[in-house]
Amino acid sequence: MFGLFKKKSEKDKLYEQYQKLSKEAHSLSSTNRKLSDQKVYEAEEIMKKLEKLK
Repeated sequence: MFGLFKKKSEKDKLYEQYQKLSKEAHSLSSTNRKLSDQKVYEAEEIMKKLEKLK
């Protein structure tokens, strides 16, 4: 209840993006390998940004 108006930190936003891209890459891996590889690359870039924030 009290967390309703709490803004997400930069880490939280990046982690959510990472999870979303990883999930997309996994679902695309069986149908479109090239697009899946692109999503994996984007997810890795976000993970690098996350590691810099730690």
